[in-house]
Amino acid sequence: MRIARRMLALAAFTMLAGTAQAQQPIKIGLSGPFTGGSASMGVSMRDGVKLAVAEINKAGGVLGRPLVLVERDDEARNEVGVQIAQELINKEQVIATLGYINTGVALASQRFYQEAEIPVLNNVATGTLITQQFVAPKFKNNYVFRFSANDVIQSGMIVDEAIGRRGFKKPAILADSTNYGQLGREDLERALAAKNVKPVAIEKFNIGDTDMTAQLLRAKEAGADVILTYGIGPELAQIANGMAKLGWKVPLVGSWTLSMSTFIDNAGANGDGAVMPQTFIQAPTTPKRKAFIEAYQQAYKVDRIPSPISAAQGYDSVLLLAAAITQAKSTDGRKIREALENLTTKVEGVVTIYDKPFSTTDHEAITANIPVFGLVKNGRVVAERDEDIAGANAVRTKPRAN
Repeated sequence: MRIARRMLALAAFTMLAGTAQAQQPIKIGLSGPFTGGSASMGVSMRDGVKLAVAEINKAGGVLGRPLVLVERDDEARNEVGVQIAQELINKEQVIATLGYINTGVALASQRFYQEAEIPVLNNVATGTLITQQFVAPKFKNNYVFRFSANDVIQSGMIVDEAIGRRGFKKPAILADSTNYGQLGREDLERALAAKNVKPVAIEKFNIGDTDMTAQLLRAKEAGADVILTYGIGPELAQIANGMAKLGWKVPLVGSWTLSMSTFIDNAGANGDGAVMPQTFIQAPTTPKRKAFIEAYQQAYKVDRIPSPISAAQGYDSVLLLAAAITQAKSTDGRKIREALENLTTKVEGVVTIYDKPFSTTDHEAITANIPVFGLVKNGRVVAERDEDIAGANAVRTKPRAN
């Protein structure tokens, strides 16, 4: 009789332990700049991530467990990003991390996740090297995945727009001094060289610079007929404002950051006409996008999303991570990576419909056919060409590998 009671007690304990495990939250890291000059991107990304997590938890979580975010502000500083990565891995024991806005922070921090075999879902930073840090044959497996359009894609689009479509012949490049700006500048130079075009001026500026007169005068004196940019919103606004002060108006064609609220608001009317690649424009072109925009506006009491791309890509990264955990039936980093590399179900996101977006050798969810050009107009970003986001073009998808 006593043996039977012990067996019943053991069974009850096992069931309780299993229930406790099933209800234990799944901890996910969230790292980005929530203060400083890059904050509009970081906050928008964070808020998009939170929307997706809330929706998933409301529907029952993943594997019967709620998702919980462990948020950290990396301040767009490499050394802070490194400290956060170590804390999230060793102290918080996250099963994956979402985020990274700044290329330099990503490149400095991702190695700790790689060593710990914990996936990083890089949802905003665009530096071309980000998903190439840990590739074969030097590394057996790569734990870094990306949801943004990398700089090879963007620089090619920028040059095609400025040189190919618009016919400019004397581009000047203005890029900031960060890893992001200088790696992007290199990609622009390569894309121009492919068209046998050499920039008439290449100028650098620092984060926090408020006077671009010297750089702009050199570009003007060199005969530049278009400015190609790689930088962050506040400094890009100073380029537009500096051109206005000089009474010199040539088109601005640059990377996606020309869509930041800190460019649009600080440049005002001087920013109108700037164009840039966009994976997502705040327009209700599909039911999914309409629901996302309305949910964001309602949750955060805004009309214009500060950085729509950051919010949308952040949101989508959560959906893909949840799908991978569900497929893996595990929160083990190696199994999540394997699931991401071979997702068997389609995931409808805000940016696109993800149908096997990754493989063992390709960790880029976005291909060159997906982004379209946005245009700054009256304080908002709209499609430069309406036909790019209408009808069959509303949802552009990555071609599946044969």
